[in-house]
Amino acid sequence: MRSIVATDPATTRPGSYLAPVQKAAWSRKTFEYGTWGGEIRSEFAPRPGEVVALEHWCSSGFANTDLDLQLKRHGVQRLIVIGLIAHTCVEATVRFAAELGYDVTMVKDATADYSDEAMHAALDVNIPNYASAVVTTDELIESMASLVAASVQQ
Repeated sequence: MRSIVATDPATTRPGSYLAPVQKAAWSRKTFEYGTWGGEIRSEFAPRPGEVVALEHWCSSGFANTDLDLQLKRHGVQRLIVIGLIAHTCVEATVRFAAELGYDVTMVKDATADYSDEAMHAALDVNIPNYASAVVTTDELIESMASLVAASVQQ
Protein backbone atom coordinates (compact mmCIF):
# COMPACT_ATOMS: atom_id res chain seq x y z
CA MET A 1 0.00 0.00 0.00
CA ARG A 2 1.30 3.44 -0.93
CA SER A 3 -0.11 6.39 0.92
CA ILE A 4 0.28 9.85 -0.54
CA VAL A 5 -0.12 13.06 1.44
CA ALA A 6 -0.24 16.19 -0.71
CA THR A 7 -0.10 19.81 0.36
CA ASP A 8 -2.35 22.53 -1.00
CA PRO A 9 -2.03 25.85 0.86
CA ALA A 10 -5.57 26.69 -0.22
CA THR A 11 -6.80 24.03 2.21
CA THR A 12 -5.62 26.01 5.25
CA ARG A 13 -8.62 27.09 7.25
CA PRO A 14 -9.41 30.79 6.77
CA GLY A 15 -8.32 32.87 9.73
CA SER A 16 -6.14 30.14 11.18
CA TYR A 17 -2.65 30.87 12.47
CA LEU A 18 0.10 30.44 9.91
CA ALA A 19 3.35 29.12 11.32
CA PRO A 20 6.57 30.81 10.14
CA VAL A 21 7.37 27.76 8.01
CA GLN A 22 4.01 28.12 6.25
CA LYS A 23 4.52 31.84 5.67
CA ALA A 24 7.98 31.18 4.20
CA ALA A 25 6.64 28.48 1.87
CA TRP A 26 3.80 30.73 0.74
CA SER A 27 6.08 33.70 0.09
CA ARG A 28 8.41 31.49 -1.98
CA LYS A 29 5.46 29.66 -3.58
CA THR A 30 7.37 26.50 -2.70
CA PHE A 31 4.40 24.14 -2.91
CA GLU A 32 1.88 26.34 -4.70
CA TYR A 33 -0.99 24.36 -6.15
CA GLY A 34 -0.70 24.07 -9.92
CA THR A 35 3.09 24.60 -10.00
CA TRP A 36 5.96 22.14 -10.34
CA GLY A 37 6.55 22.14 -6.57
CA GLY A 38 2.88 21.73 -5.75
CA GLU A 39 2.04 18.84 -8.04
CA ILE A 40 2.58 15.12 -7.62
CA ARG A 41 4.91 13.89 -10.37
CA SER A 42 3.04 11.74 -12.87
CA GLU A 43 5.24 8.71 -12.06
CA PHE A 44 4.06 8.91 -8.44
CA ALA A 45 0.43 9.83 -9.05
CA PRO A 46 -2.08 7.67 -7.21
CA ARG A 47 -3.28 4.68 -9.18
CA PRO A 48 -6.88 3.49 -9.07
CA GLY A 49 -7.60 1.85 -5.73
CA GLU A 50 -4.63 3.38 -3.91
CA VAL A 51 -5.12 5.21 -0.66
CA VAL A 52 -4.78 8.99 -0.77
CA ALA A 53 -4.81 10.73 2.59
CA LEU A 54 -6.28 14.17 3.08
CA GLU A 55 -3.93 17.08 2.48
CA HIS A 56 -2.02 18.41 5.46
CA TRP A 57 -1.92 22.06 6.49
CA CYS A 58 1.49 22.50 8.03
CA SER A 59 4.32 20.07 8.74
CA SER A 60 3.05 16.68 9.88
CA GLY A 61 1.39 14.33 7.42
CA PHE A 62 -0.75 13.13 10.35
CA ALA A 63 -2.07 16.35 11.92
CA ASN A 64 -5.52 17.31 10.56
CA THR A 65 -5.53 14.42 8.06
CA ASP A 66 -7.01 10.95 7.91
CA LEU A 67 -3.59 9.31 7.44
CA ASP A 68 -3.60 7.48 10.80
CA LEU A 69 -7.14 6.21 10.17
CA GLN A 70 -6.26 5.03 6.66
CA LEU A 71 -3.12 3.22 7.84
CA LYS A 72 -4.94 1.53 10.72
CA ARG A 73 -7.84 0.58 8.45
CA HIS A 74 -5.34 -1.27 6.23
CA GLY A 75 -3.40 -2.86 9.11
CA VAL A 76 -0.21 -0.90 8.42
CA GLN A 77 2.21 -0.81 11.37
CA ARG A 78 5.49 -0.01 9.64
CA LEU A 79 6.19 3.12 7.63
CA ILE A 80 8.93 3.98 5.16
CA VAL A 81 9.28 7.75 5.07
CA ILE A 82 10.77 9.87 2.27
CA GLY A 83 10.09 13.39 1.14
CA LEU A 84 10.53 17.11 1.59
CA ILE A 85 11.54 19.07 3.75
CA ALA A 86 13.69 17.03 6.16
CA HIS A 87 13.77 19.42 9.13
CA THR A 88 10.07 20.33 8.98
CA CYS A 89 7.52 18.09 7.22
CA VAL A 90 9.52 14.86 7.24
CA GLU A 91 10.70 15.25 10.83
CA ALA A 92 7.23 16.22 12.08
CA THR A 93 5.66 13.24 10.29
CA VAL A 94 8.26 10.82 11.71
CA ARG A 95 7.77 12.18 15.24
CA PHE A 96 3.98 12.02 15.00
CA ALA A 97 4.14 8.49 13.56
CA ALA A 98 6.34 7.32 16.44
CA GLU A 99 3.97 8.90 18.96
CA LEU A 100 1.12 6.96 17.35
CA GLY A 101 3.07 3.70 17.67
CA TYR A 102 4.29 3.17 14.11
CA ASP A 103 7.66 1.54 13.40
CA VAL A 104 9.32 4.13 11.18
CA THR A 105 12.16 3.66 8.71
CA MET A 106 13.62 6.90 7.34
CA VAL A 107 15.31 6.82 3.92
CA LYS A 108 18.02 9.48 4.18
CA ASP A 109 18.97 9.73 0.51
CA ALA A 110 15.32 10.00 -0.57
CA THR A 111 14.68 13.25 1.27
CA ALA A 112 15.93 16.78 0.83
CA ASP A 113 16.21 20.10 2.62
CA TYR A 114 17.28 23.66 1.92
CA SER A 115 20.76 23.21 3.44
CA ASP A 116 23.28 20.61 4.59
CA GLU A 117 22.95 22.01 8.12
CA ALA A 118 19.17 21.42 8.16
CA MET A 119 19.63 17.90 6.73
CA HIS A 120 22.20 17.13 9.43
CA ALA A 121 19.92 18.39 12.21
CA ALA A 122 17.02 16.29 10.96
CA LEU A 123 18.71 13.08 9.82
CA ASP A 124 21.62 12.84 12.26
CA VAL A 125 20.30 14.53 15.40
CA ASN A 126 16.48 14.49 15.63
CA ILE A 127 14.97 11.71 13.51
CA PRO A 128 17.12 8.90 15.00
CA ASN A 129 15.30 9.56 18.28
CA TYR A 130 12.01 8.50 16.66
CA ALA A 131 12.76 6.24 13.69
CA SER A 132 13.81 2.65 14.31
CA ALA A 133 16.15 2.89 11.32
CA VAL A 134 17.70 5.60 9.15
CA VAL A 135 18.91 3.93 5.96
CA THR A 136 19.92 4.58 2.37
CA THR A 137 17.78 3.58 -0.59
CA ASP A 138 20.24 0.79 -1.42
CA GLU A 139 20.06 -0.56 2.14
CA LEU A 140 16.26 -0.46 2.04
CA ILE A 141 16.07 -2.29 -1.29
CA GLU A 142 18.56 -4.92 -0.08
CA SER A 143 16.56 -5.46 3.11
CA MET A 144 13.27 -5.75 1.22
CA ALA A 145 14.81 -8.15 -1.31
CA SER A 146 16.04 -10.34 1.56
CA LEU A 147 12.55 -10.43 3.06
CA VAL A 148 11.00 -11.39 -0.29
CA ALA A 149 13.63 -14.10 -0.84
CA ALA A 150 13.02 -15.51 2.64
CA SER A 151 9.24 -15.60 2.12
CA VAL A 152 9.65 -17.35 -1.25
CA GLN A 153 11.83 -20.05 0.34
CA GLN A 154 9.15 -20.84 2.90
